[in-house]
Amino acid sequence: MLTDGSSAAMKWINAEGFPIQTLKLRLINTALRLFQLLPLRLAHAVGSLTGWLLYVFPSKAKKVTLRNLQLCFPEKSSEDIKHLTLKSLQETAKTALELGRIWLDPVPQVLKLVTRVVDEDIMKAAVDAGKGVLLLAPHLGSWELYGLHISNYAPTTYMYKPPKVHAFEAVMTGFRARGGAALAPTNRRGVTQLLKALERGEIVGILPDQEPDRGSGVFAPFFGVDALTMTLASKLAAKTEAAVVCGFARRLPDSSGFEIIFKAADKDVASEDLSVAAAALNRTVEACVCDEPAQYQWEYKRFSKRPPETSKKLYS
Repeated sequence: MLTDGSSAAMKWINAEGFPIQTLKLRLINTALRLFQLLPLRLAHAVGSLTGWLLYVFPSKAKKVTLRNLQLCFPEKSSEDIKHLTLKSLQETAKTALELGRIWLDPVPQVLKLVTRVVDEDIMKAAVDAGKGVLLLAPHLGSWELYGLHISNYAPTTYMYKPPKVHAFEAVMTGFRARGGAALAPTNRRGVTQLLKALERGEIVGILPDQEPDRGSGVFAPFFGVDALTMTLASKLAAKTEAAVVCGFARRLPDSSGFEIIFKAADKDVASEDLSVAAAALNRTVEACVCDEPAQYQWEYKRFSKRPPETSKKLYS
């Protein structure tokens, strides 16, 4: 098990693969090392500037963010949407700038960034119930820090999507496992791994807001817009009777640290009716996002796949 970033970084540097992949890995490695040197306040300042540049100049990130916010908050004025777009781009850039410290600093040092835990009794009660905990961790706030903190409560397994740069996979999982977590890929073997972990009464973490393959999801409203939504989390919850908890790590003002937020999931997440379950899953994510909408990753094309009866694309 890795206790710091040095072993993973060495694997990274020695990773085999196509020359272009090796180049990408080394560029990312260099960036992470540079980000690690930045105090949190400076990292956030650079993130704010980066987000501002993405907003001021034409960028794909701005275009997608603006479109998602228009779709999800039709009641907001044009000025409010523009302001939230800028804030979202800045917060997403901060997430990237934080990664150097979260992945490379010693785990005890990283965990000191957490200054407060809200509604921790929800998580502790779920663990104490002994039937396993299905943790929904949307792309909100600092989800890498959130995952590292969760490993304090019980043995934990996180599902992850293998990256496009294949040589990066072993390194990414090594960094994410530093707190003792196991990693399960998004395939049949990974699902079996999650099921066994829940049966042992452990914690299983899933990112619930990624668009699945059409055969692995159903359409359900997300902020009033039909979104292809995963069914895996609901199936696992129904099969194991595991407690379902949602949450995130909120970035605090003035770079003063982070607070961990826990929320109980909508009771219908484990419904055997997958349409009902998917809608409940999305409501659960919405409840977290509404707490801190600027810190959600709106830059992701959440609505790229459309229902069969709908031919209109939502992104140009």
